[in-house]
Amino acid sequence: MSEIEFTHGIEPEFEQARDEIIKSLTESRVFELEPELKKCLPVIVEPERVISFRVTWEDDQGNCRVNRGYRVQFNSAIGPYKGGLRFHPSVNLSILKFLGFEQIFKNALTGLPIGGGKGGSDFDPHGKSDNEIRRFCQAFMTELHRHIGADIDVPAGDIGVGGREVGFLYGAYKRLQQKRDFGVLTGKDTRFGLNGSFIRPEATGYGLIYFVQNMLAYLNQDIKGKYCAVSGSGNVAQFAAQKLINLGAVVLSLSDSRGALVVKDPAKPFTNEDIAVIAELKVRKGSLEEIKDDRFTWLPGQRPWKNLKKVDIALPCATQNENDADDVEALVKAGCFLIAEGSNMGSTDAAVQKMEALRVAYNESLKAGKPVAPFWYAPGKASNAGGVAVSALEMAQNSQRMTWAPERVDTELNSIMTNIFNNSVDTASKYTREDLGSVVKSSAEKTENKVSALPSLVQGANITGFIKVANAMKVHADWW
Repeated sequence: MSEIEFTHGIEPEFEQARDEIIKSLTESRVFELEPELKKCLPVIVEPERVISFRVTWEDDQGNCRVNRGYRVQFNSAIGPYKGGLRFHPSVNLSILKFLGFEQIFKNALTGLPIGGGKGGSDFDPHGKSDNEIRRFCQAFMTELHRHIGADIDVPAGDIGVGGREVGFLYGAYKRLQQKRDFGVLTGKDTRFGLNGSFIRPEATGYGLIYFVQNMLAYLNQDIKGKYCAVSGSGNVAQFAAQKLINLGAVVLSLSDSRGALVVKDPAKPFTNEDIAVIAELKVRKGSLEEIKDDRFTWLPGQRPWKNLKKVDIALPCATQNENDADDVEALVKAGCFLIAEGSNMGSTDAAVQKMEALRVAYNESLKAGKPVAPFWYAPGKASNAGGVAVSALEMAQNSQRMTWAPERVDTELNSIMTNIFNNSVDTASKYTREDLGSVVKSSAEKTENKVSALPSLVQGANITGFIKVANAMKVHADWW
């Protein structure tokens, strides 16, 4: 650890993600049962390649503007680098390294042959015209095109990069490379024969809810009627809320960088019509505070977590570290028993420790024969893997030169999220040091309405992803 910390210096977001993985591994029995895998640690925490470059572009007033561009190609042990591009003023190397590192294990969890990477720029698309965004994307791809390809590195969208930006980026790539390499970018439009995938915009939000449904099924509960707090209002939050509404859950909140929009009365929750209005609002870069509806309370500068009287499920879907230990405390006080992340590393380390302590306390209460209310937490690398899963399915469709029906993609997505849940549970029961007693191995085996201990999905997901990647690196002799 001291050698690794000295190598990287001060990169707080990356160090948080790295230390969580190392803690899961060293506190479990992984290196007792498979000691050779420990050799992988100093290698896997170092990116295979970090590319940084200048991006110069012209604004509508004819001024020359300069931004920084990055691509972190972190690990290609099980496939081409795969991960989104983020355009946001907060982007720096620490954030992109944390995202790329998380992406290694998230992608491994999907069971699909994709490695981990991430990229982006400190460019801020807010307030920019379509022409300015187009010129920036073309300038960005002028350098990036040298380093990507369908079998090398396949970027996708992320914060600030949607279908429009992917279109601009692909158009520039095609002109620069003089070839139609459809699989080089995912998140493409499904119209006009542009070789995108159905369900890709919805995938992260839908996948999050499919994962939550597996957690609830393990607890012998159903999502219908559950009070759900959601943060964020981008693609992930919108489609998570839409799926919740369609399944009969009650959506209590959404938020953006300026504040939170919370329902006054749970009997009058968010509707699909509200989500459609918010989707239109986000396209023109507006804020939720513009919504004038007496059913909602606007809370400037706040997140929704501390402003709910009753909540069952909390879904952080905005950005990293948006859920802290005091937020967890407020949510539990309001009755929350399940938190699953739609954002990457949506909870601070203090919040994760608190949530894991609550889970352990529940398991201990079962042993004592005096069960308390359950509490369970799912980390983003497991619960928000639906987006990259469908991106990989888009790559498969591009290779086949065909487009699958939406129903097929949705079925595949649901199956992948179920497999991630089951594998995380199985791995936690095998490798963690906790005495879990009778653990249900998978949703398929749950035939009795019995109470079971809750395994750590943090350790389960981290260990599952690590073992897969580490063994691939071992086969490739990437340790020496």
